[in-house]
Amino acid sequence: MDRADMNGVRTALFALIFYPGSAIFAILGMLAAPFSERVVQRIAYGWAAFHRACAAHILRIRVVLEGERPAGQVIYALRHESFFEAIELPRLLGNNPVPFAKAELSRIPFWGRAARAYGMVFVERTQGATALRTMAKAAREYKKTGRDFAIFPEGTRVPVGTAPPLRSGFAGIYKLMNLPVVPVAVDSGHVYRTKPKRSGTITYRFGEVIPPGLDRAEVEARVHAAINALNPQDQRVGVSPSSSSLPGLPDR
Repeated sequence: MDRADMNGVRTALFALIFYPGSAIFAILGMLAAPFSERVVQRIAYGWAAFHRACAAHILRIRVVLEGERPAGQVIYALRHESFFEAIELPRLLGNNPVPFAKAELSRIPFWGRAARAYGMVFVERTQGATALRTMAKAAREYKKTGRDFAIFPEGTRVPVGTAPPLRSGFAGIYKLMNLPVVPVAVDSGHVYRTKPKRSGTITYRFGEVIPPGLDRAEVEARVHAAINALNPQDQRVGVSPSSSSLPGLPDR
């Protein structure tokens, strides 16, 4: 059996184990939701750990971490090449990070209720200013808990080797939260977004901490450069934010 065929077998086995297992975690989270936020957060961590184990032992994907996570409350701004890093957030970042997510995710059966209990900032992207006010109120409440935040500033999954501009809403969140930003480069797409998935290495590179209070152009330029640090040098392009007024949201 050649490598392509082996990848196909591993991908099929991964699907047979991971997706039914994920359904169990979602149901457990939904059942725990009315009673304990802490239990839901532990279930979320367990799901992320289960995913990492499936990726490691079935898909033969190795994860490498470069750089360090700082002490204190921060916003993590991650490049988004595949679902891998979205699932990984509780395990990768610790401290039960609060993700910013599109509201459609909250309506997924079982998972949506568990996600609300875990603590996510959902945004109705069609509601404009009303959505922003709702998001800001929720984010301020979570900030009081000391939990970190996580955002995908490109707003959707991006193709391998590209460096699209950041969504303009990232700068709004940066200003609203008044927290340092830690940019995180990720190169998951070349193994996890392919059909079939491939064995190989995924690297997370934590960049230098970016302090609060910078102007929009500077913070966007620094985040853009850092999250694309694993791209070839000639594929890093300048920042030209879109006109969207809403934050970058993971496209699941």
